[in-house]
Amino acid sequence: MEGLVEILKSKKVKITEIPKWGAYLRKQWENIFANMISEKEKKSIYLYDNGGFHGYLWHIFSYDKKDCLKEEQAEKAFNNEQKNSCYIFYQNSDYALILENASKLIANDLTNELDIYVVDKGFNWTYVKTHETGYLGPYFTRK
Repeated sequence: MEGLVEILKSKKVKITEIPKWGAYLRKQWENIFANMISEKEKKSIYLYDNGGFHGYLWHIFSYDKKDCLKEEQAEKAFNNEQKNSCYIFYQNSDYALILENASKLIANDLTNELDIYVVDKGFNWTYVKTHETGYLGPYFTRK
């Protein structure tokens, strides 16, 4: 996280820390990107923590519940996306960031991050780098 902030600062990205917004942003993300599947399906793909299993929002991609680009295609799409204002948040933390002037943000900047979500302020697209990148993810999709 600290390394990411330094990378962003070096690229002249304006950063606003929003340390308690993670839960809110995860719920917004779920409402927009996982709105096509039922609560029962969400439980069956471990979207939420359940019975000792850790849940991940990105399971909508790994379980093929939502169309997305994967791996190098996802990175390329993310790198080419207009990124003026966006949010960065994590699966396992309520720490989040608002980025302004983020056009220079690229997938490689997130190399040391795990289970990180990047979404534009309107939740029109998202890029997710998982802790299983190389096996599952990264992923990119549009609303």
